[in-house]
Amino acid sequence: MNNKELKTISELGEFGLINHLTKNIELKNSSSRRGIGDDAAVINYKNKNSVISTDLLIEGIHFDMVFTPLKHLGYKAITVNISDIIAMNAKPQQVTVSLGISSKYSLDAIEEIYSGMKLACEKYGVDIIGGDTSSSVSGLIISITAIGIAENDDLVYRNGAKENDLIVVSGDLGAAFVGLTLLQREKEVFNNNPNMQPNLEGNDYILQRQLKPEAREDIIKLLKEINVKATSMIDVSDGLASDLFHICKNSKVGCQIYEEKIPVDKNTYDTAMEFNLNPSTCALNGGEDYELLFTTDISNYDKIKENINLSIIGHITKEGQGKNLITKGGASSELRAQGWEHLSS
Repeated sequence: MNNKELKTISELGEFGLINHLTKNIELKNSSSRRGIGDDAAVINYKNKNSVISTDLLIEGIHFDMVFTPLKHLGYKAITVNISDIIAMNAKPQQVTVSLGISSKYSLDAIEEIYSGMKLACEKYGVDIIGGDTSSSVSGLIISITAIGIAENDDLVYRNGAKENDLIVVSGDLGAAFVGLTLLQREKEVFNNNPNMQPNLEGNDYILQRQLKPEAREDIIKLLKEINVKATSMIDVSDGLASDLFHICKNSKVGCQIYEEKIPVDKNTYDTAMEFNLNPSTCALNGGEDYELLFTTDISNYDKIKENINLSIIGHITKEGQGKNLITKGGASSELRAQGWEHLSS
């Protein structure tokens, strides 16, 4: 997408921009019958289920251009949507990309965002099959629709958890929130003194978890390899507590989790402490980790307990027993969901 002659989006126009961004896209999935260039895309799955999810990313709400690299933004826009498909235990196949672009963005900037999107699609084997572009008076708006496929028996919903099921989470939690906190601090320093250089050394991990998260498709493959079937599943986008509440509400159950079992990376822990933040609170309420939170039958305990990619953090209880957190000190307290919620007061 090397551009030498056309320097502005206005010179291209809407359809010229679409052609410019998508001219090198090739469809790779057999289910993608028709992609960009017609009134609608055509997808054929024969007897399989279509799984569809849509997300909006809005400048000033979901991302801050002061510290967000454009290519990373494009990559993240795709992966967070793919994560929703994976959380259904489905295989992502296609995405559509729609952009609302304000006049402050150059063609080079949009190309850079799109290059990140293409990189994510290549990594996860996903086709870009369409979308839309429009002008925006309030910054950049990105809307992604992700589409996947799954067999009936493979789909996992939020409503399948049952009493005594194990509660399991992949990877570690809280890193994305702590990474965001670090970036916001450095932004404030810059606003106060533009001559100051950002102090980000030694924090690559938490910064990557915020700016360039990955969808945990590898965990789905792992569960198949060790023959573990999830009874319910969700990706951790709004915080562990909030997303566990979604499972409990849909499954009509309660839960009990243990603070000492919640996985927190050392970089996350140390940086949280520097900010006088409780690392466990960051993990419970931070969000944007995009790890997989799932429940599974207690008979799978031995298959999971020694796996370094998975942590058993508690179990499902009867609905009437509530949602409880056992602290590191052994006390039981009511688990509260304080993660991100749009449109709340």
